[in-house]
Amino acid sequence: MARGGLVARVGLCAPGGIRLTGAVLMVGLTGGIGSGKSAVATRLVERGAMLVDSDRVAREVVAPGTPGLAEIVETFSGRVLAADGSLDRAALGAIVFGDEAARRRLEAITHPRVRARSVELAAAAAPDAIVVNDVPLLVEVGLAPTYHLVVVVQTAVSTRLARLARDRGMDRAEAERRIAAQADDARRSAAADVLLTNDGALAELHAAVDALWRDRLLPYERNVRERRVVRAKRVELTEPDPTWPQQYVRLAARIRHALAPMDLRLDHIGSTAVPGLAATDAIDIQLTVPTLADADGPLAERLADAGFPRVPQERWDGPRSAGSGRWEKRLHGSADPGRPVNLHIREAGSPGWRYALLTRDHLRADPDQRAAYLLLKRELAASAPDSATYTTAKDPWFDEEHLRAEEWAARTGWRP
Repeated sequence: MARGGLVARVGLCAPGGIRLTGAVLMVGLTGGIGSGKSAVATRLVERGAMLVDSDRVAREVVAPGTPGLAEIVETFSGRVLAADGSLDRAALGAIVFGDEAARRRLEAITHPRVRARSVELAAAAAPDAIVVNDVPLLVEVGLAPTYHLVVVVQTAVSTRLARLARDRGMDRAEAERRIAAQADDARRSAAADVLLTNDGALAELHAAVDALWRDRLLPYERNVRERRVVRAKRVELTEPDPTWPQQYVRLAARIRHALAPMDLRLDHIGSTAVPGLAATDAIDIQLTVPTLADADGPLAERLADAGFPRVPQERWDGPRSAGSGRWEKRLHGSADPGRPVNLHIREAGSPGWRYALLTRDHLRADPDQRAAYLLLKRELAASAPDSATYTTAKDPWFDEEHLRAEEWAARTGWRP
């Protein structure tokens, strides 16, 4: 039984997904054919998740007697019907396979219905539900940004081929054709917030799923519902992670989806945006708004619903030039315990906005200043490991860095 007493299978298979309001945590689950994705889905349901089955809903909306099936017959003729009046998927596939226009006509019939039914069923979720959407083609159709978290099940191709032969009686040529028709491992990995490797025993997979549920999904759901931000109290420097830029891309896409149709500028800033620089493992993102008043109200609520609640109390940047006054901003963070984020919302063209971009670009361009800053970070992390002291202790260095960066900007013609 799901948490809150609800078990359902709903779906999200069309590009664009659905935007849920409120606190329901949406998890996208995907993996190549034969990867063991269904085993992960089953285990999550056993732990208490509400399973979202995109394949099942896609069949439901074209079942006998539905408007969806009627429109398909009207569009493609009665030859797509089986003798019992159900949809003959093989006959329909023969028509749309290799015909882009026909495929798009079919999608125009099915996708809106799947979206509408998905919204209807997901809206019935309990207030504290964790909704897991099992979508085989999640990456292929660009749905990753519509979820709070994307879980990818990855398995070696040789293992997948053996499973497809053993469990589905599929010959090797057909199995290879189906695997080749889907996204490859690299593309799925790029979309994954969590990568579950499933090359071992089922018990190993269950242990990994149980840990994901206990350590990440349960607290993530609670944090989203309670608008709580994950923030570290102590500073722990992490060696440069080459995946930080890729992680930023995923987070930025999620934020853009949450704020659509607003088209606001997002930038990766801070130490994780500077190659080769050790940093606290939190992704710093700058969201640009026309005025700070635009950062309040509906925009703040949309960010909170997407897993980026506002940090309480007023926030501002320490000014780096005399007489410039306080550099006001809004600060949001991440509700995801597995991925801390500092989301700085600043007004376009404001001093703090410009300085965040200038400092990042200067450190990227100047190896000597980058090395000096790294040395300072290591010294302070060892001597002042609490976050507040660490941040304040860096101020004198940044005051001098501001002057150096402005000189560099004037010399090179830098613009934000």
